[in-house]
Amino acid sequence: MSEKNHRNDDLLKIRPEIPRATTNDSTSVEERFQNLTLRPIIKFQHNLLVEIFKQYIARTKTKFSELSDHQRVIFIEQTFNKDTKFKNELKGVILGQMTIEEYLVYAQNTNAFNKRITNMLAQRIKNSIVELT
Repeated sequence: MSEKNHRNDDLLKIRPEIPRATTNDSTSVEERFQNLTLRPIIKFQHNLLVEIFKQYIARTKTKFSELSDHQRVIFIEQTFNKDTKFKNELKGVILGQMTIEEYLVYAQNTNAFNKRITNMLAQRIKNSIVELT
């Protein structure tokens, strides 16, 4: 077995299963990719993503713990809307967990998948506010 195949197999083995992430014959390519690739990767990378966001909070000298929950959500949304460099850093955390075949699917429609990745990451961070303080 080639090194490429070992890497692909190893990546797929460590991903969590998400029973609610179902697909069927009428599922679009984008939704199938989101449910079978992006959601498991983002779930697998959860702890790292939270830690990266904590470091971002520290780096930006934001007094996150002093913000109200509503202000925290706004801060997270603004981060994902405005900080392209940070979004690219997080996107790299996701792309690095893709198999070659998955990356080739991603590469065919990067704009649409980048929007999905950004939205999913922002939602995951918003759902993890308690872990950020």
